[in-house]
Amino acid sequence: MALQQGLGADVVWVEREEITDLFPLIQLTDDVVGATHGRSDGTMSPLDVLLGYQRKAVSLGATILEDLVTRPHRSGNQMTGVEVASGDVFHSNVIFNVAGAWAPLLAAPLGIDLPIISVKREVYNVQINRSIDGILPMLLLPNGQYLFHEGAGNFEVGGAQPDDPITYSDFSYSKARFEKSLWEGFVEYLPEFDRLKVVSGWGGLYAINTFDHNAILGEWPTMKGYYCANGFSGHGFQQSHAVGRYLAEMVLGETHVLDLSIFSPQRILDNSPVFENPARLI
Repeated sequence: MALQQGLGADVVWVEREEITDLFPLIQLTDDVVGATHGRSDGTMSPLDVLLGYQRKAVSLGATILEDLVTRPHRSGNQMTGVEVASGDVFHSNVIFNVAGAWAPLLAAPLGIDLPIISVKREVYNVQINRSIDGILPMLLLPNGQYLFHEGAGNFEVGGAQPDDPITYSDFSYSKARFEKSLWEGFVEYLPEFDRLKVVSGWGGLYAINTFDHNAILGEWPTMKGYYCANGFSGHGFQQSHAVGRYLAEMVLGETHVLDLSIFSPQRILDNSPVFENPARLI
């Protein structure tokens, strides 16, 4: 909280007894001692931001091509391009691997072992019987589950589970899994969730960096021209804008506005993990 406040964020500490005054839905349990509250925070649509960047890139002359990369091209330890399923070869000394959960599959042919697994997480849209005035902030519960209020009695909810599968092909969601693994956790802190309806949902893939759960960012030390932006482990969207600028500055040889070298791929080879905090709570 002190760091956020120091950077100008409108974040305040909320005492235990104030929580239910602000958010009547919440039931306090013994493990709740207080909360931080970003009073000016909001939510964003990752897809809309992506499409905005895409449209801007096209307006500046970029060409977007959908194809499957089948083979990297290199000369010694220098990248020279990529080959795609259509048979076309695109020549360049600068290649970016920004393939999310699929990143290790593209790196392996170069002898690069990215410590990333593809973990499926499910998200659910649920509806409770009570209509809520206004919009609640995003809630991160002590048990690791989260919810976004989308208006009235509608919420988008989810949370990591120990048995989340590793997959590249399953994007389904299961109401039964929600009932078994997540529902009780929401009811513990939000009694109104005792009666709800799962309206819809989906499954998606997290690129989990098993090394230290942080970004692998920059040029791979043993392969010139091969730039990584991988393994964000759920931090990707919030960091994406700075990451894009950082990589652009790196390729162009410009001075970095933000020094993100702590996330260099060199730490993988040096076996020097970078954790978000010493206690590794996140």
